[in-house]
Parts: sequence; C-alpha cells; structure tokens
Amino acid sequence: MLKTFLLFAMSTVLARADVSTTRFEKLIQDRVANKTFMGSVLVAKGDEVIFDKSYGSANLEWDVPNTPDTKFRVGSVTKQFTAASILLLQEHGKLSIDDPVKKYFTDAPPAWDKITLFHLLTHTSGIPSYTDVPNVMELVAQPTTPRKLIDSFKSKSLLFEPGTKWKYSNSGYIVLGYIIEKVSGVTYQRFLDENIFKPLGMKDSGYDSNTQIIKCRASGYESRGGTFQNAPYIDMSETYSAGSIYSTTHDLLRWERALFGAKLLSQASLQKMTTPFKDEYGFGLFIRNLNGRREIEHGGDINGFNTDMAFWPDDQLTVIALGNVNGFAPDGIVRDLSASAHGEQVTAASERKEITLAPDALKPYVGRYDTDQAPGMHLDITLEKVHLEAQLSGQPKFPIFAESPTRFFWKVVDAQIDFAKDASGKVTGGTLHQAGRDLPWKKTSDEIPAVQHKEITLTPEQMSALARAYQVAAGTEMNITVDNGHLYGQITGQPKFELFAESPTHLFLKVVDAQMDFDLDASGKATKFTLHQGGRDSVWTRE
Repeated sequence: MLKTFLLFAMSTVLARADVSTTRFEKLIQDRVANKTFMGSVLVAKGDEVIFDKSYGSANLEWDVPNTPDTKFRVGSVTKQFTAASILLLQEHGKLSIDDPVKKYFTDAPPAWDKITLFHLLTHTSGIPSYTDVPNVMELVAQPTTPRKLIDSFKSKSLLFEPGTKWKYSNSGYIVLGYIIEKVSGVTYQRFLDENIFKPLGMKDSGYDSNTQIIKCRASGYESRGGTFQNAPYIDMSETYSAGSIYSTTHDLLRWERALFGAKLLSQASLQKMTTPFKDEYGFGLFIRNLNGRREIEHGGDINGFNTDMAFWPDDQLTVIALGNVNGFAPDGIVRDLSASAHGEQVTAASERKEITLAPDALKPYVGRYDTDQAPGMHLDITLEKVHLEAQLSGQPKFPIFAESPTRFFWKVVDAQIDFAKDASGKVTGGTLHQAGRDLPWKKTSDEIPAVQHKEITLTPEQMSALARAYQVAAGTEMNITVDNGHLYGQITGQPKFELFAESPTHLFLKVVDAQMDFDLDASGKATKFTLHQGGRDSVWTRE
C-alpha cells in the first residue's frame, strides 16, 4: 500500500491539514459519485481530528443525511471488543487465554480437546466458520441464542489441527462471547456496557438490536448497477460477539485512543493483543508492517454495512470509514487516506489515464493465473478483440484497461493488477491490488481450460416447469422466464442472463462458472433449485 519513504517527520506532513484534507475529499468523492459509498469518515493525529465528514443518506426513504453522529453496524470490528473483554477477564483472574475451551464448555466435542482460548482469539482453532455454510442468508434471518449458534457448528469436523494454520472463523468468536457470559455472570451486552462503553464515554455505541429504538441509527443498503436497494434482513442475535456492535466514528476514535494508549488494558495485555501469531493476526486485529510502518487494522462486513479502521502507532494516525452500503469502499478509503496522510501519491479512480495497446502487445497476458493464498481459485485473462478481460473463479468477466504496458485496472471496482515479466519478456504472473491488499498470482498456463457442457434443447413444457420467481433471502430473488424459446434468469438488481440446459433439471451459465440443480414436485413443477457457484451452494425456493 505504501510506495515511498518519507525523509521528513510525520508531524510535518500531517500538520498540513489543508493540503491533506483537500486530497482526502477527492479520494472519497469518487466513491460517492459511483454510488459505492455512503457513510462517515474520520482522520485523527493523536487526539486531534483533522478530517471529519459524512456522505449520503442514513435513510434514503426519508432523505435523512449521514452525520458524524450516525450510528453504523460495524460488523467484525466487534471482534477486537470481544478480544479485549477476554483480556480484561484474564487481568481480573477469571480465566487464562491458555485455558482449554473445555474448561468453560464442558460438553464440547472431543475434537475440541486441544483448542484453547488463544486459538479462538487468533483464528487458529480449526473450527469452521458458521457463516461459510450453504444458505447462510436464510439462516441469519432467524433469531437465535449463543448456545444455539454453537450447537449449529460444534459437531463439524475441524479444518486442521489447532494452532497449526490460520482460517478466519466467526464461530471461534461466538464461543468467546459465550465464555465471557459464563465467566462474568452477565450477558455479553452488559459486560461491554459496564466494562468498555461506559468507562470510556462511548455513549453512542452498543449491542445492536432489531427491536430496540436506537436514535440516529443508519439503514443498510446495497448498490447494484448504480442503484441503491435495501439490504437483506439479518437478525443481530445471529452475529453476537462476532459482529453485533454499532458505533460512530467519534466513539471509535475514543476506543482507539483508550485501547492503544493502554488506558483499558495493561501494557502486557495490549502487547499480547497486538502481536501477530499467524497470517498477520493478533487478537481481533490484523498487524502488518507496510514499507517500514506498523499498521493495526480490522474491517467489518454485515448486511448493508461495510467498515474499516486502521491505527498507525508510529505517528498515532487513526483512519476510520463507516459505510452503510455493502462493498469495498471503506477499505479503499482507509487505504488511500492513510497513504495520502503519509505523503504518498494516491491516484483516484477518475484520475487513471487509459492508454491503448495493440492486440499483439496484449496477447502475452492471456492465460490462467493461480495463487497460493487461495488454492483452487483461478484468474483467467482473455483477449476480446482489442482489450483484455479478467474473470475470477465464480464471477463474471470484466474488462481491464491499460494504464501502462504492464499495469491494468478495473472500472467496475477499485482494483489494479501489475504484471511481471522475466528477462526474456515472458509474462510470469501479477500482483492484484484491491482494498489495501496485495495478492500475488503466478501464471500457470497460456491456455484456459474449457468447461465442458453437453448442451441440450428443452421442450416448451420443460422450460415452463422451471419458469417462476425464486428467493434466497428477503429482497433477493431470481426470476426465471422464457423468451422466444430461451430460458433467462435475472437476480434482483442485476442484468438478465441466458440459461442453458444439460438435462431438464440441470442448467448452467456461460457468463460465469455456475450451475443450477432443480427439484420438481409430483406435478413436474420446480419447487426450488440449488445454485453452485464459486465453491458454494445456495438454495433458492419458489415464492
């Protein structure tokens, strides 16, 4: 993320608030203009706020604007509060992070015998995340309890031996919340109120509730094709200690100043929390060294909301972006504003200059690319007449545009790829830059394996049996229709695409690598289908 080394003191750069904030505004406004961001943004140097603005609407139907007092669901930013709560209980002698989970959860399965609280905190327990199961959107719409949540995943096989690997697991943080309640004798909500929110003066933060009236709470949205729509419903009991908190930019600054100022935890506990164990993860926080600077960061993603905040301890810089539109905009805003505050040149999407390359200059990039960081995922680059298109496994193709002979960018998202060549000029791979992350890809083939489908023609009666509206979650449906002897599907807010048949109940798409298997009732009419895409299955039922 950081490209240059500053030869002068950070205080000098950050003191130039007039220059920095003008640039901040440009970097944010691009995302506001393309309807990928609404929300609040704050930048602070120590206790001094140097940028504090809000954009778009907290409620589009009533045209209520976002303000610095707007309360946003922060999703997985909740995890650092859960982690701090465990450390507070350790400081009070109530538990140890080295304790086995079975000490507090006596009927845990035998597979959990070696799992400790430390493993839960660092996502190294091997417990599968309950949010990775098929049909999760259907499940999260129902109210639940911490114990029911744990029962839903406790019998699943571990992904690996505890402590040997890292895999993000919301399940682990659900178990931590359950332990907080058992050890403290109060609810997770009450523990946060009494030990964190009230002592730190975070009067605009709390445990979210679908039934409670919460003043200044934002509504959550999705942006599809430049059009906003209400996000699917989620019952907040489903997110619990993994993602249930709401807050404001100002309250989160109070939290950052207290946490990293060792005003809440002891220095020893803070050191433990911010020391990465595997894959740059500590306790509820990512800790990275970027071009010689240490960044402590975490984001959140929950229906209708995306958030991100980062703290740079060397210069006491805090950057927070809370959005009530799903997408990567808050991550990108935090990345770009952090880099800009550090004096780096950051190019806004609208400032990217597209150049034209001849087809012969584009051909060397064609092929399949793989990454060690996501086994089984492919990035396929194809040449479509005079431009390149990129397709990630399970996603549609999108054109990419040349900014230089080796650097290309997407217009549909804020992402770029830098291709690498060997001494002979042969393309060997590339690095994808998106949302502040760099993902290396290795070119594994100059050819893209063709997906083999045996296409058949359905009768009008067979097509009619499948044509109807199906729903995967409230507000998200796929409408299957017949038009001039062809089947088409259209998901809410997305373009219409043609469907092709391999059998009367098995369809596939050509625009993306996806397949659909239908269930029929006794009369031969479809009742539901299972969509297979990107390694995941989701069930869509007839409305």
